[in-house]
Amino acid sequence: MELKKELIQLNNTFSSKEEAIRAAGQLLVQDGAVDADYVEAMIARERIVSTYMGNFVAIPHGTDESKNHVNHTAISFVQVPKGIDFSEDGKEEKLALAVFGIAGVGDDHLDLLSKIAVFCSDVANVVRLGDAKTAEEVIDMLKEVEA
Repeated sequence: MELKKELIQLNNTFSSKEEAIRAAGQLLVQDGAVDADYVEAMIARERIVSTYMGNFVAIPHGTDESKNHVNHTAISFVQVPKGIDFSEDGKEEKLALAVFGIAGVGDDHLDLLSKIAVFCSDVANVVRLGDAKTAEEVIDMLKEVEA
């Protein structure tokens, strides 16, 4: 799971989960991994089913129909130290400190989802991601998944 420094944004605050998803998606657009329509598909997926995974992690990604907007497989990471609520109605707290945007060619997104889920299944790892001060720290942490 290769994460590029340019695809990492640290110390963000957002007023809505849509803003957080757009930030993660825009990093993918800037990388050339996806076109702008993919970001809209990420928002559409969130309306269909929450991409909040638990353990303070959200993994927004496009709908199945948006695969034609993916140019190459990539992952973005947006750190939200104070968290952003990913709940639908605000009644159940779904606070995300780590937002991973993913885009995969073919079934690559399944592999990315799996690797992120394994790493983030330990909430201590998510806390470390939330506390990271540099993109290099984030990259080094996620390299542990490969080990």
